[in-house]
Amino acid sequence: MYFFLSRHDTGSVSELTMNEDFAENRNISIPSYFYIRGFSGIPHIRYYYIFLFLVYIITVLGNSCLMFVIITDRTLHTPKYIAVFNLSLTDIFESTAVIPQILSTFLFGNQLISYGLCLCNMFTVFVSLTTQSLNLAVLSFDRFVAICLPLRYHMIVTHRSMLIISGVTWLVSLLMITVSTIFISRLSFCRVIVIINSFYCDHGPIYGSACSNNFPSSVIGKLYSSVILGFPAFFIIFSYTCIAVQLFRITTPQDRHRATKTCTAHLILVAIFYVPITFTYALAPIIDTNTRIINLSLTSALPPLLNPIIYTMKTEEFLVSVKRLLKRKIIFPSQK
Repeated sequence: MYFFLSRHDTGSVSELTMNEDFAENRNISIPSYFYIRGFSGIPHIRYYYIFLFLVYIITVLGNSCLMFVIITDRTLHTPKYIAVFNLSLTDIFESTAVIPQILSTFLFGNQLISYGLCLCNMFTVFVSLTTQSLNLAVLSFDRFVAICLPLRYHMIVTHRSMLIISGVTWLVSLLMITVSTIFISRLSFCRVIVIINSFYCDHGPIYGSACSNNFPSSVIGKLYSSVILGFPAFFIIFSYTCIAVQLFRITTPQDRHRATKTCTAHLILVAIFYVPITFTYALAPIIDTNTRIINLSLTSALPPLLNPIIYTMKTEEFLVSVKRLLKRKIIFPSQK
C-alpha cells in the first residue's frame, strides 16, 4: 500500500558503511540480494516479534472462525457476508504475507533475500493490502444501498453482483501490482546487494535505490497510492455523507438508531485501516526511520486482527448466528 511512502529514507543507503560485498559495481543490472534493514538497532525488538507472532495466530484463528460461521449458518448466506467473507480471506492472506516473513527475516537473521523472492514478497504484500482497501469500499457500497436505496437493495446487491464485485477487487489488485512489479524488474542496480530501509521488499525503497531511470516506477507508485488509498477513501466518505443525509430524513429515533448501528462495525474497520496510514504518511518527513517502520508494520498487522473481533462484537446478526451455532453444537453435539 505504501508505494512511495518510504522513499525519503532511500538516500541513507549511500551513507551506510559497506563491506566488499556492498561495493559498487557499475556493470550490475540485477542485484544478487536485497538486504532488508527493517528493525535493526531497535532495543528489545525480540519482544515485538513475540507480539507479532501472537497477533498472527489470533488473526488466522479469528478470521477462520468468522469464515466458518458464515459458511455454516445459512442465515448469513447473504450478499453482504460474501464481502465480509472476502475481507476475512484477505486478512489471512495479508497476515501470512507480512508477519511470517518478518519473523523469518529478523528473528532468524535472514535479512538477505534473493532478487526473485524479493519481488514475490512485494507482489503478495501489495496485492493483499490493495484488496483489503477495495473490500472496505465494497462494504461501504453495501451500506449505502441498504440505507439510501432500501427498496432497490435486493435488486442491486445480489449474490451474483457481490461475487462479481469481490472477484473484480482481486483482479484489479493482481493487474495493478503485476504492472508495478514488471516495471521494477526493468530497473538496473549498481550494487551487488541493495539495502532496503523497510521491514519487507517495499516498492518505494526498491525503485529509489535503482541507478537507472526510475521515473516510470515513481509515477506508478504515486498513481497507485492515489488509486488504492484515495479512491476507496473518497468513495467511503461519499457513501457515508449520503448515509448521514438519509439518516436526518428518518423521523423515528428507533429506525435512525437501527440504521446507524448497522454502519458502526464498518466505520470502525475503516478507521483502524485508514487513520494510521494517513498519519504515518503525513508525518513521514519528520519521524525517524525506526518509528516509521514500526508504525507501518503495526498498520499491516493490526487491522486483520481486529476485523473479525469487531464484526463479532458489533454485528448483532452475526452474534445471533454464533450463539445459535454454539447452542446447536453444545446441546446436540452428535446431531447432524
